[in-house]
Amino acid sequence: MKLPSPVAVLLLAVAGSLPAVESKPDLETDRKLLLAGVQKLAAPGAPGAVCAFGPQAFALVGGKEGKSALLPVVAATHWEKGRVVAFGHDGYLGAFAEADTGRLLANAAKWAGGASAKVKVGVLKNAPLVAHLKGAGLDAEALPDADWSGKLRGFDAVAINAHALGERDVEPLAKFVRAGGGLIIAATGWGWSSTHPGRNLATDFPGNQVLAASGVFFAEGTPDPTFTRGYEVGAALPLLAAAAALDAVLANGTTPLAPAQLTQAGVTLSQALRSLPATDTIFLPRLAALRSTPGAAQLPSAATPLKASDALARLTLTQELESLKRTKPEQLRAHPAADTFPGAVPKNAPRLAAQKLAIDARIPGWHSTGLYAAPGEPIRVQVPPQAADKKLAIRIGCHTDALWHLEEWKRPPEISRREVITAAQSVAANPFGGLIYVEVPESAAALGAFEVTIAGAVAAPRFVLGKTSVTDWKTRLRNLPAPWAELETGKIILSVPSEKIRQLDDPDALLAFWDRVLDADADLAAIPRDRARPERIVPDVQISAGYMHSGYPIMTWLDKAVEHSLSTALMKTGSWGHFHELGHNHQVADWTFDGTTEVTCNLFSLYVSETVCGLPPGSGHDAMKSDVVAARLQKHLETRAVFERWKADPFLALTMYDQLRAGFGWEPFKKVFAEYRALPKDQRPKNDDEKRDQWMVRFSRAAGKNLGPFFVAWGVPTSDTARASIAPLPAWMPADWPRR
Repeated sequence: MKLPSPVAVLLLAVAGSLPAVESKPDLETDRKLLLAGVQKLAAPGAPGAVCAFGPQAFALVGGKEGKSALLPVVAATHWEKGRVVAFGHDGYLGAFAEADTGRLLANAAKWAGGASAKVKVGVLKNAPLVAHLKGAGLDAEALPDADWSGKLRGFDAVAINAHALGERDVEPLAKFVRAGGGLIIAATGWGWSSTHPGRNLATDFPGNQVLAASGVFFAEGTPDPTFTRGYEVGAALPLLAAAAALDAVLANGTTPLAPAQLTQAGVTLSQALRSLPATDTIFLPRLAALRSTPGAAQLPSAATPLKASDALARLTLTQELESLKRTKPEQLRAHPAADTFPGAVPKNAPRLAAQKLAIDARIPGWHSTGLYAAPGEPIRVQVPPQAADKKLAIRIGCHTDALWHLEEWKRPPEISRREVITAAQSVAANPFGGLIYVEVPESAAALGAFEVTIAGAVAAPRFVLGKTSVTDWKTRLRNLPAPWAELETGKIILSVPSEKIRQLDDPDALLAFWDRVLDADADLAAIPRDRARPERIVPDVQISAGYMHSGYPIMTWLDKAVEHSLSTALMKTGSWGHFHELGHNHQVADWTFDGTTEVTCNLFSLYVSETVCGLPPGSGHDAMKSDVVAARLQKHLETRAVFERWKADPFLALTMYDQLRAGFGWEPFKKVFAEYRALPKDQRPKNDDEKRDQWMVRFSRAAGKNLGPFFVAWGVPTSDTARASIAPLPAWMPADWPRR
């Protein structure tokens, strides 16, 4: 008698019991049937991820996750007697005319319905899909609008937009599939999460409630396309299924995986851990065996990051973080990685008694407190009873970038924690610690001024322009013990490591300069200088994208950019990166068309460099030096002014905008930006063609010149109608336009 291998014994032990002997479906044959005639899949909008985690689940189509891994955007599974095909965007149910999407939908309906000669498919509220499936030879008809989930008898399969599901539909639909029915279901997981803040995609979304025991799940994330407009369909994707990925990782000692395979397996398993509810009994119990595996306990740091090939360590850390998310604040403990980042709190730092803080709910966003929560230590929060149901929250930690998709982790991927305030007295904590904020949603503005009391925190250095005494700062505040500090105005807030401000003697001058930067941004953007809320800039040991990125907060790397931002003298020499990201935060989609996302933000970089830093007009970056600009433009024109090249080179495109600045000054920009802000909805551009046309026409009228020839010379397409509308104006070209 042949004994099972050690790996087989381990897998059976992890599963908890010996499985019954039964025939298993041939998943690769199923995949080939589903993908017959399918080479490319469209990308309607930004498809979300689908998690394939069950033993009979498999990925059909994958999108890029990071540099070298994939995540499913379409997956399928056998579920008891039934079958499921899940699409990661509800738009797929209407995208059948794009690429081979229609063929895949028809194949999915036939396969899910049992592949009989005449599959009968019920379709919920989607007449075009009914017509498409009929055209593909299926017996398709619309499900009744009322009580449809109670009238599934007689159908072999149903096609459902999961966003149309209600709670009463969950059990009838799941029962239909388990009994042998087929389900084609589509949803955008990240979209549901964005419109349901504070809700849990795994447990609260009806689509996932239906699929809870099926082996597939709608997940967070947006896998990137693998070609220009969608996803290529290629070879089998076994390691995109979590069950197969776990088998491969557990067997890695005896059947070594290649580095790329190990990376893929780790990404797949991490997604499964972050997607499934804690109550899952299909997959999560199997992961317990990994905790004792050698190498699984390694922690990330800047010096020793966890790479994608460190699959076991990354998976173990992911398990820990998911468990911590579900742990009550009172039961949290400090995570060992916290000492490395964001940093340890001195052991002798006093924990403060009740600190009363004035909050103005008319200002939305994060309200700084000057307090720090030590890693794993609870803080006690008290708000007035009338504020307990207004969706206020306590946030601990300003480092909100999630790093799950990156090839290496220099810190745990999520270290900020947010607790919604639902009672007058509550508790909050973060195993990594962090600066404490009171989050105020715009909907809470009617609260006006109110008081929050926080106890158990550590004092953090905080300077507020116009309120904090420089003397108090130098003698006491800058030496407070918390590892992170903040410098604040009503227009911008800088969060920085406390060690960086211990010697800062003149925060008044520094913050006054930053205010001038923000006022300049407001002037160019044609918005009031007094802002609804301050912008924020936060440095991190690792950020989610780029060298810096825009948002709330703007994120930067924890490097020389921090020292630069804290030096008035250095800031006066310019700071293109900071100005660029602030420009993104002032950018408006109406005048930003394809190819200019990284261009129109730099109008603000140029404006601030000139008007605040006193640099020569049109400068601030080496790529805008006159000789570099001239050479770039000459090359563009000598090889024909090709729009695709223009769109691909941000500084080439910026040169065109800067020629407008050189020819007409900044006033036309301000006038046009104000004009866009005042546009009624029906007059706003609806696509890129209209954006280019409107930008040319509106700027021409503001400048009093016909810019049609200028746009033609640059190769930026506009319509005949738009150019004709400005033809009566005097034609204009830059005086120094290169001769050809």
